[in-house]
Amino acid sequence: MVKARTPSGFSVDLIHRDSPLSPCYNASLTSSEMLRKKAIRSRDRIKHLQPVVDQKVIQSVVVPVEGGGEYMMKLSFGTPPVEYLVLVDTGSDLSWIQCVPCTKCYSQNSSLFDPKASSTYKAFSCDSQACQIWTQKLCSKTNDCQYHVIYGEMSSTTGILSSDTLSFGSTNGQKVTFSTCIFGCGHDNQMTLGIAGLVGLGGGDFSLVSQIQTQIDHRFSYCFVPPSAKSSGKLLFGQESIMSRPGVVTTPLVSKPPQTYYYLTLEGVTIGDKTVRSSLGQGNVLTDSGTTLTYLEQDLYNGLEAMVKDGIGEEPVQHHSGMSGLCFKTGDNINVPEMVFHFTGADLRLKSVNTFEDDGNLACMLIFPTFENLSVFGNHAQINFQVEYDLLKRTVSFAPTDCAQQ
Repeated sequence: MVKARTPSGFSVDLIHRDSPLSPCYNASLTSSEMLRKKAIRSRDRIKHLQPVVDQKVIQSVVVPVEGGGEYMMKLSFGTPPVEYLVLVDTGSDLSWIQCVPCTKCYSQNSSLFDPKASSTYKAFSCDSQACQIWTQKLCSKTNDCQYHVIYGEMSSTTGILSSDTLSFGSTNGQKVTFSTCIFGCGHDNQMTLGIAGLVGLGGGDFSLVSQIQTQIDHRFSYCFVPPSAKSSGKLLFGQESIMSRPGVVTTPLVSKPPQTYYYLTLEGVTIGDKTVRSSLGQGNVLTDSGTTLTYLEQDLYNGLEAMVKDGIGEEPVQHHSGMSGLCFKTGDNINVPEMVFHFTGADLRLKSVNTFEDDGNLACMLIFPTFENLSVFGNHAQINFQVEYDLLKRTVSFAPTDCAQQ
């Protein structure tokens, strides 16, 4: 049982990896290079998410070789608490950080977590209930419950399934603490992140939100700012996540394996007076904080692309980097059309900030046809929306929001 000293709700800051506030920020990158890196990270993630969906097993986030994930947050592990910067991912369950002793670890911008320095740390044994639930368990020579997660692109994390106190520095200045939260203490982590680890916000049993859901009223939400913003977004829990502002639309979550992912039903897309409909059934798209771009089934994408070309009225041009995608010269004074994504029971109006990115003299659409039979509603399409997940009612709600002012 997870115990908590928590108010009725709390929130923490979210930092985009390309924000000037991020330790990953590289001021020398041009807008074109940043767009290309976003596309590479998104394609790598989609490519390796697909086998997880097909295998119908619980896995954690897929991390490309050069580092994955888009948004980061601070939280503290142990007693006394030690603060770390970690990735936030709705497409993952198990949270983990790099720990000592380290067999193989990548370089990070803080010291490794030392279990011996925490008075509340506990390693689960192989015969513990938590270890029995964990489907990918191994047993160490000392009978510790080992976890091993393979992410693709030769990336993986291996360590001990553990529990300890997790605490957050809420934006209201109040410390929020949860005890006996399950996480992975990683001793062999073969990837490149640069930060301490990852927090999983997926729908599986081992995700943070699943473990603390009774303490957060079974709900959480996030509000993403644009990558270039000099302010942070927000991750909100419990009563803080409830939306009462005008314009809220709500769509049901669709239950299908794996339970880690949050599936929605996208019925079609409208531009102006034209609409293209999806030919697939319920749960045809997953919403994901770790994928930047949006990927749609081929037929739906083809119809959308035709409507965009017709609405802009200019011939598309090839991106100078060779990156595939629909781009237009900004010198043509193009007018990016508003798109309406029709989720079941929820018409979501996307502005140009959600669907296009200005890349110097080009405006490029951030929606692509899927290449792995997996449609994803990416985080860029969710910028300046507060997005709430109600785990009890099994719904996702969207509300237009200036997330920089949240």
